[in-house]
Amino acid sequence: MSRRIKRTDPKPRSRDERKETRPFKAHSAKTAGPRPGGKPGAKPPRFAPERTERRVSEPALETSAPAKPVEALLPTKVETVKVTADENNMRVDRFLEARFPGLSFSHIQRVVRKGELRVDGKRVDSKDRLEEGQSVRIPPLKLDTPKAPNPQSEAAQKTLAALKEMTIYEDDDVLVLNKPAGLAVQGGSGMTRHIDQMLEVMRDSKGQKPRLVHRIDRETSGCLLVAKTRFAASHLTGAFRSRSARKTYWALVPGLPKPKQGRISTFLAKEESEDDTIMRIAQHGDEGASHAVTYYAVVETAGNKLTWVSLKPVTGRTHQLRAHMEHIGHPIVGDPKYFNIENWQLPGGLQNRLHLLARRIVIPHPRGGVIDATAPLPQHMQQSWNLLGLDATRFDPIENAPEE
Repeated sequence: MSRRIKRTDPKPRSRDERKETRPFKAHSAKTAGPRPGGKPGAKPPRFAPERTERRVSEPALETSAPAKPVEALLPTKVETVKVTADENNMRVDRFLEARFPGLSFSHIQRVVRKGELRVDGKRVDSKDRLEEGQSVRIPPLKLDTPKAPNPQSEAAQKTLAALKEMTIYEDDDVLVLNKPAGLAVQGGSGMTRHIDQMLEVMRDSKGQKPRLVHRIDRETSGCLLVAKTRFAASHLTGAFRSRSARKTYWALVPGLPKPKQGRISTFLAKEESEDDTIMRIAQHGDEGASHAVTYYAVVETAGNKLTWVSLKPVTGRTHQLRAHMEHIGHPIVGDPKYFNIENWQLPGGLQNRLHLLARRIVIPHPRGGVIDATAPLPQHMQQSWNLLGLDATRFDPIENAPEE
């Protein structure tokens, strides 16, 4: 497990909306240029094993981050405060709730409605959004009698311990979890335990709960990014929207994909039935169809019967990697929705579980630098790698896939 921080400038991206599947050329040991401190033609660096140390080339984030606003005391006279970066884009009523826990909803509405609270000298509505640096005039307030804090229940303590066990990296703004296979990210029908619900135990003194930035499928394990503050949530969500986040997945598929490195570009649309929901290949213009692009690369094979592939999604559609691999005739081993090869037998010793790992995520940190987190193989995939003689430290060719 690792996280590296370094100053980088995002690479320019361009979007290619054409439907096609065409090969791309990744750098190899023969064609790659010299690396810093290396010799021309040297082998590319292998995928680094999971590490727990933290390496920085800039001052640590904690020392460069602005100080957190101290929870304000009950104002007995008119006060003027500045909106902090963490409060940027926050609604006026939520701003007051966060600054003054225990302030009643009716009291908030009353001071806003009467114009006693002003932003840059102007009246506002409780639903208006604030911007960093604005001046907020706060009148004398009356808090409700605060409730005595309850000690965490045994169940809450166990949940907190489970989250700590999953944690790959954590700082004041960001949490990266190694989500286990079988645990959902968000709730659904009849679901009582999921990551979003578990994060309730991490609410801070102001009642703020960590926020999910993206999702991965329930049966997929690996890197899941969580924002601990509103400030981080806004920046990380923007990075996903602008495709500044780079994600790498590992999967095990039957057969040998040809070409060994390629690009899959299709449209996907949701197809729902009473029992299931899947993504089908659609045509441009179909109702609900969204463009999806995935790069893939063969890493290693096991007797041409099974292949370890590395996948790099450019877009983030539901079930995108699973639907795309099925589309090119190599569905992911153990996939209950998309694996439909007739008379195919699972090799002895391999578990019939989804062999898909959210291996790595690289994304700009909200306060500068880069988050670079790597998740280890889950137990069932590690067992398969051992049985097939696959080397998890092997160089991953998808690292040099084109950016879009």
